[in-house]
Order: sequence, then structure tokens, then C-alpha cells
Amino acid sequence: MQQITNTILMVRPVKFRMNEQTAVNNYFQEDLKLKNNEINNKAQQEFDAFVLKLRSVGVTVIVVQDLESQDTPDSIFPNNWVSFHENGDVAIYPMFAENRRPERREDIFEEIENHGYLINNIVDYTTAEEENIFLEGTGSLALDRKNRKAYCALSPRADEELMIEFCEDFEYTPVIFTAYQTVKNERLPIYHTNVMMCLAETFAIICLDCIDDKKERKNVLKHLKEDGLEVITISEDQVAQFAGNMLQVKSSDEKRFLVMSEAAHKSLTSDQITKINRHCDILSSPIDTIETCGGGSARCMMAEVFLPKGD
Repeated sequence: MQQITNTILMVRPVKFRMNEQTAVNNYFQEDLKLKNNEINNKAQQEFDAFVLKLRSVGVTVIVVQDLESQDTPDSIFPNNWVSFHENGDVAIYPMFAENRRPERREDIFEEIENHGYLINNIVDYTTAEEENIFLEGTGSLALDRKNRKAYCALSPRADEELMIEFCEDFEYTPVIFTAYQTVKNERLPIYHTNVMMCLAETFAIICLDCIDDKKERKNVLKHLKEDGLEVITISEDQVAQFAGNMLQVKSSDEKRFLVMSEAAHKSLTSDQITKINRHCDILSSPIDTIETCGGGSARCMMAEVFLPKGD
């Protein structure tokens, strides 16, 4: 099993703005005092520059346009509704915000198949929305595909029972915990696992300070270490700069990159950068508007394609 891929799906926004429906439990979002069309224009510029940077190092990026006809301000974060797997399976996930659900589009699957990838089976968890149960893709699930472990920080957007169901369906061992951030002097659950941890091939970046329960923290560390991953820790302040929201990818010639935002890159210490560089290069791009209004960063923008190729 591969842990990283050289093919990424990204969705170019047409109505990007701060999503009022997700702001209730995504404490990373902030309101920019700009008109919505200005925000969208800035987001498109950041998106295009980011795609260009990925392609320039040999990463295959499948870009799909968001639809004008839909009011989907968060469509730029496709990893929350879909995941693609090496056996040709695709999982579709239930999402907390009602205005995010139309992001799930069949024509996106057709586009991926047009690029020569095979989709054998779709596992659809979306009926859970009827019971207000959610599991937001690789936002909620940090997948160690190689060692078949799924790390999940429980939150209003990551249900424990559904996460275990996913693990049974896709043959992963669940590693469950709760991660917190301080909001107005109160410890509240972080909305997505992937803002406080990143799993790469040979290392993991994680904010252990977010895991308040000592037993849970110890258990997460035990799993990472027994699989031989170097653990690189980050602080809660760095999490606020999206230093947990990173994704390792590879180029067509197998070169490795850890992809992150410019803000995340700037927040890293020289010691952390040295540790990362022992494993791979860093590739960063400025996405300030997307981070500020969307409350998500580089990793959220990339849905990895692991599907098999057709003959």
C-alpha cells in the first residue's frame, strides 16, 4: 500500500467566502471585511498559484471547476466529502453543513475516470446525515494507508461509531482520541483531525498538546512509534497557523514534497524544518484568504487519488 500519491483532485472555487454554516464549530474561520466577490477573486488567485506550484514540481493535479449554480462556499476543500483508495473503492462522506452537501458531484467521478482511473465501487455513508451523524473524509480521518491505521479526533463532525464502521469496511485499525483548542479560555474540540496532525511516509507531524487526556496521548504516540514514524511535534500556536494541515505528495519522478501554506511554513522553527528536510523537501504557497475565511488550509484543498489506472 502506498502512503502518498502523485495525483491530486482540486476544486476551483466560484463562490468562495466565509461559510456561516461551518463557522459555528470551526474556530479557525475569521470574517474578512471584504465583499464576497473580492474574497472569491483572491481565493481563485491563491488557488491558481498553488496548482501551478504543484504542477511545476511534477505533481498531477486534476482541477474541476465548482458550479456557479450552486452556493457551495467551501467547495475548495474536497477532501471532506470523498476519499479514493488503491483497490478502486471511493468513499463518500456525510457532512455537517447543509450547504456543503451539494459539493458531492457525480460528474467529478466522470472527470477522474476520463483521466484513466478506475472506480470499482462507491461506499456511501451519506445517509448518516439524516440522523445528524457526520464523518468528514480525510478531514476527520488521518489515514496511515501503509500500516492500515485511521487516526480520528472526535468532534461534532467526526462520529465514533461511523468512524469504526469505516474502519471495518476499509480494513483499518481505529486510533481514536479527542483534540482540543482554546477558544475564549475554554477547551473545545478541534473540528478536524487534519488541522492538528499529518501522516507522511516516514514521519508524523502532530500537536500532542491538543490531546488533553494523557492516556489518549500516550496511545497515539505508541501507534506512531511502533510503525517506525519519526514524530515531529508542533505547538498549539503553530496549529493556529495551520502547521498541522500538511500533505506529503510525490512527483512523477518519485521526488517527495511536504505541501503546506506559506503561513504554516513561516511558523515552523529551524529545528522542525531540519527534521522535515531529512525526509523530503517543503513546498509552500500563500493561501491567506483561503485560510482566513475558509478555516482550512493546504491539506484540505487536496483530495488524493490512489485509484488504479485502466489499461
